[in-house]
Amino acid sequence: MGSQSLIIYKFNSLYHILEELSLDLNFKIIYLDSENLLYEKIKSSNNYLIVSNKKNLNLSNHVYLDNKPINISKLVEKINIEFLKLHFNNQSHVKINDYTIDLNSREMSINNKKLKLTEKEINTIIYLIKNNESVSINELQENVWSYQSNIETHTVETHIYRLRKKIFSTFNDNEFIVSKKNGYQIK
Repeated sequence: MGSQSLIIYKFNSLYHILEELSLDLNFKIIYLDSENLLYEKIKSSNNYLIVSNKKNLNLSNHVYLDNKPINISKLVEKINIEFLKLHFNNQSHVKINDYTIDLNSREMSINNKKLKLTEKEINTIIYLIKNNESVSINELQENVWSYQSNIETHTVETHIYRLRKKIFSTFNDNEFIVSKKNGYQIK
């Protein structure tokens, strides 16, 4: 998952408790009490979680804890779950040229325009993007549709045709998936 940082903001007592347990935790603990330092740290980090007893910070990746007693193992579990959620959300966005594909919501977007995609369309795009070269119809049949290559079917061509049509009608882009003599490719 990479280096995870737990930023404890203006919650000194929590910092001291977690600092004592730091050898048993799978995240780095940072204490900040300055708003400027907090924003600076956020800009330079990409895998962080902020914990504080301040309710309305209006920051992403923020977990509010009040001063009520809490079981320390429950707290560590809650923090780990939040890190897992962040990891899942970060992993779910795929950038392809100027487009963003959200794997969770199955949407493709650019400039506030969104297009709903099917799971098969997402799988096709992801498979094509992982290959820098054009991908043959037989390879797509085997690896996306799980068909054997000796079966005669036009499933791939039909799906690609419909997907290209959807992308063109929403984004006016005829060049996202291009046909090559030996298959298809995302430019």
